Amino acid sequence: MSSPSPVLVATAHGTSSPAGRSAVGGLVAAVAARRPDLTVRASFVDVQPPEPAAVLASLSGPAPARLVPLLLSAGYHVFVDLTRAAEAVPGTTVAPALGPDDRLAELLRRRLVAAGLRGDDVVVLAAAGSSQPSAVEDCRAVAAALSRALGRPVTAGFLSASEPKLADAVAAQKVSGQRVVVATYLLAPGFFADLAARSGADVVTPPLLVPGEPPPDELVDIVVERYLTP
Repeated sequence: MSSPSPVLVATAHGTSSPAGRSAVGGLVAAVAARRPDLTVRASFVDVQPPEPAAVLASLSGPAPARLVPLLLSAGYHVFVDLTRAAEAVPGTTVAPALGPDDRLAELLRRRLVAAGLRGDDVVVLAAAGSSQPSAVEDCRAVAAALSRALGRPVTAGFLSASEPKLADAVAAQKVSGQRVVVATYLLAPGFFADLAARSGADVVTPPLLVPGEPPPDELVDIVVERYLTP
C-alpha cells in the first residue's frame, strides 16, 4: 500500500481585512479544487487563527503534512515560524515561498496593463519588505523580471523593514509630465496594500488576489508546484 500524500497546509500571513481574508480563502479553495486528491487546510502566522501548530495538532491519521507558505518571499516567517512548527511535528516539511517566479512578474504586468499603463509611465514595485536580506533580494529579482517583461526600468520600494521606503522611491521617481505607477507586489488586500495606496503614486494596481475575482491560475499553479517541490 502506498503512503498517504502529505496534507497541504497553506500558510498565509493573516490579516484583519475582510477583503484580504476572503481573497486568501479563495486561493486556498482554488488549490483544493485543483487537487481534490489532497487534504488542504489553511493556517496563518499572524493576526488570525488558526496558527500552523494548531492545524498540525488537529490532523489525524498517518499522513504527514507539508507547510506551503502563501508568502511572496522567504523571510522570518518561513525561516523561523514555519520551520519551528514543522520541527515540532516529525515528518512535517516546509515548501519554498511563492516567489520569486517569472509568472508573478507576468501577473504584475497584466495588472499594470489593466490599470492603464502608458508608454512613458515610471514603474515602482511595492513589496512588503523583510529583515531577511535574501527575502529583499527575492523582491528585487521580481522587480528585475517585471522590468524585462515591460521593457523599462522598475525600482523596488518597501513598506517595512527595508530600504528604500515605497513613498521615498515614488517621490524619487517624480518627474514633471510623467506618472509614477506602483505595481503592488502583495498577495491580498490588507494593511500593507492600504499603505501602498497612500504612497503618493499616480496609479496603484491592486494586489495579486482581488476579492470577488477567481484567483489567477498562475498563483494556483505555483502553490501546487511548491507543494510538490522536493
